[in-house]
Amino acid sequence: MNVDRMRQIDFWAGVPLAFLMTLYWRIRCFFSPPAPSSARNILFIELSEMGSAVIADAALKRAAALFPDARVYFLIFAKNRPSLDIMGTIAPENMLTIRADSLVTLVADTLRMIRTMRSLDLMAAIDMEMFSRFSALLTFLSGAPKRVGFHRFHTEGLYRGELLTHRVGYNPHQHIAKSFMALVHALAEPEGTTPHGKAHFTDAEVRLAPVVPALETLEAFKTRLFGAYPVLRDVKRWVILNPNSSELMPLRRWPYDRYTEVARRLLDDDSLAVIITGVASEKAEAQRLVDATGSKRACNLAGFTRMEDLIPLYALSAVMVTNDSGPAHFAAPVGLPTIVLFGPETPALYGALNDNAEFITARLACSPCVSAMNHRSTACTDAACMRAIPVEQVLDAIRRRLG
Repeated sequence: MNVDRMRQIDFWAGVPLAFLMTLYWRIRCFFSPPAPSSARNILFIELSEMGSAVIADAALKRAAALFPDARVYFLIFAKNRPSLDIMGTIAPENMLTIRADSLVTLVADTLRMIRTMRSLDLMAAIDMEMFSRFSALLTFLSGAPKRVGFHRFHTEGLYRGELLTHRVGYNPHQHIAKSFMALVHALAEPEGTTPHGKAHFTDAEVRLAPVVPALETLEAFKTRLFGAYPVLRDVKRWVILNPNSSELMPLRRWPYDRYTEVARRLLDDDSLAVIITGVASEKAEAQRLVDATGSKRACNLAGFTRMEDLIPLYALSAVMVTNDSGPAHFAAPVGLPTIVLFGPETPALYGALNDNAEFITARLACSPCVSAMNHRSTACTDAACMRAIPVEQVLDAIRRRLG
């Protein structure tokens, strides 16, 4: 199911359902106030963004530290579940999924998940989505007595009902990793605090723990990789180009011909190979880029690398250039030097938590144009903010990283 259809469902079904659930909850509390609960487990809900599962890792670890007796669960769309494996913080048996391939699977899995959540002995459900009605309803229907999430208060944010017990004000002026930490700390604050999230977080607190692939994992990947692309064995350094972005926001893509030009210029250096990454559905497009370089040192890995291959690939590579998308965050715990190209969004909020990342944005007056306040949807049909990033600026950044 495409993103626009999901937004339509979230609006047309989500708004009335959120209103009705709010009305039901108020009537129920009037006649039967909630009783104290001895439940202890915590559920995080973050469905739609693979990169956010990495950005939230410090918050997940903080929840485990604040509530050591709690079992921590994570609910995510099935297609995004592999992103939880990058950091390995959530045990596989605690990963819950909902399929969103079609309306039928979405409804069926949602009903199944409501039953599952209510069996988990939940003390709290933490909604990390920003103003999604679907996640707000799931948080309420989880049965958790404490429900934490972002609330619009007096801003123009999207209506999600009044279903939260711990309301955190969304702060559009700090990195989203710190906002995720505020959600967790709301559970440690006195109930009734308005708004919750009255805590300070340093940059160091949200940094990712480094991830280093095991030697046997690295060697197994190299054997598979060199078998398919023997040219990579014969060059000193690999530069990854990730010209794709999720369907959530195709406007984040730097023009493909710019990536082609960068690849051609880099391949003038005989010591370099260029690797194009992507999912299987992007393989044909990636191959056109490879063919346009006319070099045997350009390799199309779209569809070749699985999620478990990304950490060893990043550990073996010298630099990556990517649009603002999941790979920027997946590479962060490895510390891969990464040049991330921003346009519709801003690195101030969504920059990869990587000391070796460099963010390039043209800073047009209209950028950023998407936010939590507009459901990350924009009227723009012409990504001038991405076209305004010149090839030379990106090449200069790569050369600096290559030394």
